[in-house]
Amino acid sequence: MGHTWMAQALITLIGFSSGFIVAGGVVALMVGLGIITRYIGITRTAKRIFCYEDAILLGAVAGTLLTVYELRLPFGAWILGLGGLFIGIFVGGWILALAEVVNVFPVYCRRLGITKGLSWIVITMAAGKVSGSLLGFYMRWGKG
Repeated sequence: MGHTWMAQALITLIGFSSGFIVAGGVVALMVGLGIITRYIGITRTAKRIFCYEDAILLGAVAGTLLTVYELRLPFGAWILGLGGLFIGIFVGGWILALAEVVNVFPVYCRRLGITKGLSWIVITMAAGKVSGSLLGFYMRWGKG
């Protein structure tokens, strides 16, 4: 009986620590890519920086609660469409920011001495991502 609560405490500590590490990495990536500053610049809303911080924190907490606890919300299909719109805007911002970072590949290839086959490297990375996603959907990983 004594080992059970110690094991649970250790697992909880590891879970929280891992969560902090992943969250820190995501925030560092968002800051490094300039996603938030770009949104603020485009919308000219620098005076409302605290609203951006609150929205990011609330979105992270809500996303965690909805995915971890699989909560069912009593809203209609319209809220699904609205959520899809906001999620699409966010993902689109990530994609555009990452598209600018993709220009790093030629620099790395030049430094590594890769003169041919850059397009094949990118194609195989994309094919691996698609294959992994399709396999994950087919095997229903993460569906419990």
